[in-house]
Amino acid sequence: MISTMSDLQKRDLNHVWHPCSQMKDYEDLPPIVIKKGKGIYLYDENDKEYIDAVSSWWVNLFGHSNERISKALADQAFQLEHVIFANFTHEPAVLLSEKLVQLTPYGLHKVFFADNGSSAIEVALKMSFQYHLQKNKPKKTRFLALTDAYHGETLGALSVGGVDLYNKVFRPLLLDTVRAQGPNCFRCPFNERSESCNVPCISYVEEKLKEHHQELSAIIIEPLIQAAAGMKMYPPGYLKQLKELCEKYDVHLIADEVAVGFGRTGTMFACEQAGISPDFMCLSKGLTGGYLPMSVVLTTDEVYDAFYDDYETMKAFLHSHSYTGNPLTCRVALEVLKIFEDEKVLDQIKEKGAYMRELAIRTFEGHPFVGEYRQTGMVGAIELVKDKETKEPFPSKDRVGYQIYKIALEKGLLLRPLGNILYFMPPYVITKDEINIMIEKTNEAIREFFAND
Repeated sequence: MISTMSDLQKRDLNHVWHPCSQMKDYEDLPPIVIKKGKGIYLYDENDKEYIDAVSSWWVNLFGHSNERISKALADQAFQLEHVIFANFTHEPAVLLSEKLVQLTPYGLHKVFFADNGSSAIEVALKMSFQYHLQKNKPKKTRFLALTDAYHGETLGALSVGGVDLYNKVFRPLLLDTVRAQGPNCFRCPFNERSESCNVPCISYVEEKLKEHHQELSAIIIEPLIQAAAGMKMYPPGYLKQLKELCEKYDVHLIADEVAVGFGRTGTMFACEQAGISPDFMCLSKGLTGGYLPMSVVLTTDEVYDAFYDDYETMKAFLHSHSYTGNPLTCRVALEVLKIFEDEKVLDQIKEKGAYMRELAIRTFEGHPFVGEYRQTGMVGAIELVKDKETKEPFPSKDRVGYQIYKIALEKGLLLRPLGNILYFMPPYVITKDEINIMIEKTNEAIREFFAND
């Protein structure tokens, strides 16, 4: 154990079990104690500054300690902090629901509140199943998901996920999911180029639908970017054809926009780029700008109507969370959406995203171990490879991304790698000068690692 740890670091390791971590790693790299944040920066207990290039797990949209959001939260806290949401409501929840219905694709008229992304996925899965049951389709008890999918870490969400790092140990507990090969544009088996692709890989999904559609309740997908899989990006045409297949085979489409919603892909929601409206849309993360946990599931009148009946029929959707529709989170989410309007944020994303793409391509694509730089909206990813010609990845045991992450931390840059993939998902308030610094420090960390390797 490192002897120079601060008192808070030692006390943390006495009791705190951190998420998504092998705690033994903390012997060499103890948890960094953050005492404050402002804008894109985090400050540790020694006042060292870090650029938060990953928006603190993709949630922060408008910078840490944002004055508008903080004020909205404080004002609401002095008015109403919480109230039971069964048979009660409040203005922030009503206003937020109306706003979300206005912003999301056409036909999503009903809003169900939950607490986090995984919970939203559970809600959508359960709603889809119960809908079919109540429409006299009792055989529709299974779900179809893609390889390398990630939808959260509760058991239902894990069941439709496909990343072994999270799933493998729990496999005996999981639902029997139908799995279809997902798009892999970097290593395309059809040798297509994403900018001109007719998405022949959708055939993998259609094969599974032909075989299993009578028992399938829904398909679940991360629109445009499979995030935890390594920011795997694919063209909107895939979504468009997927929606058509769902309609053909009477299967719901669940769009998991937890990570990609609220401007991350360049449009407010990723589904917009394909011109589709799913049967269920799951939202969280950026919804509250990184302030508080909340998620929502939007669905159609058709789904809602299947649950609307006399009490004695027991058709109600009996799913709840203690903090469902919390007024504080609703008020914060409303302010986040107001910032989008007032500050023309989508225009900023377009301009800053184009700048980031051009600079990153110029910086990274000539590197001998960078297989690809890819970007959608303001989500950029650097895929590191052992062999650029064959696209052979580095062995996972080498932990290449993790080693570069540690070097970047020394340089005051927070990058949270996904295996061999380094990525950028910064808050939208980042400036062009700060984009320069973020990319420069990343380049320095990559080059330093391979120079010492």
